Amino acid sequence: MKLHRDSADGTLLIQRYDSSGVVVAGETLRGSVVLTPQAVIGPWARDRDSLVAADFAALLEQAPGVVLIGTGKRQHFPAPALLRPLIEAGVGWEVMDTGSACRTYNVLASEGRKVLAALLFEE
Repeated sequence: MKLHRDSADGTLLIQRYDSSGVVVAGETLRGSVVLTPQAVIGPWARDRDSLVAADFAALLEQAPGVVLIGTGKRQHFPAPALLRPLIEAGVGWEVMDTGSACRTYNVLASEGRKVLAALLFEE
């Protein structure tokens, strides 16, 4: 699905997404990815079944205000113990399907929010 062009102020927005990845700043990123309005952080977990608490703790290095967790075609909540690092740090989080996470990320990034998208893809 095509979304938006990058903003004039340099904020990284998701231009397109499909079942295997996203396009950000004209670059196609396949597989899992962590994205902030300032940077593509890189790969994240292999898939939702391989997630561990350290994967969520690593997200805190970016000092996000809110973390959007895209879990593929459907919304799948991680075990509460995995989310503990975010909860203990007082960082807001939301779990949603990856398409919804991409769209929500663009809205929040466009508003200048300190958003981080941790996106998983199924293909």
